[in-house]
Amino acid sequence: MAGTTATGRAGSSRGGGTLYRGDLGMWSWVAHRITGVLTFFFLFVHVLDTALVRVSPNDYDAVIETYKTPLVNLFEVGLVGAVLYHALNGVRVMLVDFWAKGPKHQRAMLWTILGIWVAVMIPGTYFMMVRTVTEMFGGH
Repeated sequence: MAGTTATGRAGSSRGGGTLYRGDLGMWSWVAHRITGVLTFFFLFVHVLDTALVRVSPNDYDAVIETYKTPLVNLFEVGLVGAVLYHALNGVRVMLVDFWAKGPKHQRAMLWTILGIWVAVMIPGTYFMMVRTVTEMFGGH
């Protein structure tokens, strides 16, 4: 049969359908695109809410007050994680593109940026969430 694999399924040799299950490089590519789009939408909303101060300062104050909620604080942690990953992976992509040995070392560089990302996000998440957790559970 043309277009089928040893298992008899088109596009799959693992028996799990036709979904492409790429390696770490594919997932880093997907994560880079997703974090880029998330960062773009944050910047778009940020420009809009900042522009609101010129239209209606009272509405601007109300919007800013909603940003002080625990849910938004959690979203801020996600935003920092997305921006940090996007920036670190962007440096990796530039090294792969412009450094002669970049393609040879791209997997090692990916693991390095993921390690840096985790090393920064663990304390960063703690310091970003400590106020919210303290307020939620009766602290000052």
